[in-house]
Amino acid sequence: QVQLVESGGGLVQAGGSLRLSCAASGSIVSIYTMGWYRQAPGKQRELVADITTAGRTNYADSVKDRFTISRDNAKNTVYLQMNSLKPEDTAVYYCNHKSPWYDYWGQGTQVTVSS
Repeated sequence: QVQLVESGGGLVQAGGSLRLSCAASGSIVSIYTMGWYRQAPGKQRELVADITTAGRTNYADSVKDRFTISRDNAKNTVYLQMNSLKPEDTAVYYCNHKSPWYDYWGQGTQVTVSS
């Protein structure tokens, strides 16, 4: 089992910044990908960004140049720095931790961007 603890969501005005964190604990293997997905009301869950153990990153086009994903392998933690936030970034953000052997999700954290 892997446990994921998310933090950092909240309410921010358009143009502002937030930083999300997700710490993994439990039976973690050495090679895994961590990422952030989001789901807005009435929409499907979508990938925001992910990062491999080697540090390779992948971003949704809608967040490129505004969001930065990073990870601390020693702490099994992934971060999402979100800058220049827009109202359309409003969603529940979910941390994901996956390997060839498992796939875990966090409980989600609400991000609300007011115009």
